[in-house]
Amino acid sequence: MTGISQGNPKGLPSKQGMYDPSLERDACGIGFVANIKGVKSNEILHKALTILVNLDHRGGQGAETNTGDGAGILMQIPHNFFEKECAKLGFNLPGPGKYGVGMLFLPNDTAKYEACKGILEQVIAEEGQNLLGWREVPVDNSMIGDSAKSAQPYITQLFIGSNPELTEKEFERKLYIIRKRAKKEIRRSVLMDGETLYFASMSSRTIVYKGMLTPEQLDQFYLDLKDSDIEIALALVHSRFSTNTFPSWERAHPYRYLIHNGEINTLRGNVNWMHARQAMCQSELFGDDIKKVLPVIDQEGSDSAMFDNCMEFLFLSGRSLPHAAMMMIPEPWANHESMSDEKRPFTNITAA
Repeated sequence: MTGISQGNPKGLPSKQGMYDPSLERDACGIGFVANIKGVKSNEILHKALTILVNLDHRGGQGAETNTGDGAGILMQIPHNFFEKECAKLGFNLPGPGKYGVGMLFLPNDTAKYEACKGILEQVIAEEGQNLLGWREVPVDNSMIGDSAKSAQPYITQLFIGSNPELTEKEFERKLYIIRKRAKKEIRRSVLMDGETLYFASMSSRTIVYKGMLTPEQLDQFYLDLKDSDIEIALALVHSRFSTNTFPSWERAHPYRYLIHNGEINTLRGNVNWMHARQAMCQSELFGDDIKKVLPVIDQEGSDSAMFDNCMEFLFLSGRSLPHAAMMMIPEPWANHESMSDEKRPFTNITAA
């Protein structure tokens, strides 16, 4: 996948010699499993991890066979599991949908990750939500390669309780605002270019476990994924294969809304259009908060990450996911006579 690196994200070198980070490409393996009736079970997680391991041939490794280009899973928040784990830490969770979980990659420097936490807690309070607690994610890195270990961030989870006046969709939007605000404030006041700050996910619906791993290492590294109390009805998995590029913990998939196998050749034009248009953005749902979430596109990400940025923004602005996808991936047009009259205005196309 083509990616643009600005600010030298951790694990990626700067432009030098014949290497240009704007020319990065990869080809990946993707899969999903779901219970179409929405019945949650640990079996869905087990099947998803089995699919991921079966995609090993679509994933890449470097000179170290135990350092992967990236592997991960996006799944529903396993409420029963987190309820049990948070109770052990001395705080209780409200019902499903009434709290959000942030999956964070932070610096390993103690003073810096404590400073990051302090800013996040301040932003949560200023946005009228409730800090429930923090949880260090249990990991075992004994099987991963030295390259992955050297770039491994401090991985922690943040639990945020919803203001009871908010609907579930309003709370999801508020979590987005908190994430965008906190990242800008932390980058400005705590971290230098290249230091790790990444929200793998922050949602009341889904959570992402991922990293610079091979497919078979995912549930060996993240010990949570071995717990039989994790019950879900939907999971997406991804095995990354990057060519002419470098892996990193942040650039593993899934992203917050999508997994991707391919390459976006129109990336620069799309990013430039988003920057040009965002100054005119208005939203009844965001109101004045729209200013807090700009810029929409995080240029530290790959092409897939930037696509994810845009889809997330469109969805939280009130569109459905199919609507957002149709806007972002327009139907091919070459005087297409069979395109319906209803669809032509949607694509902003006039008949020849």
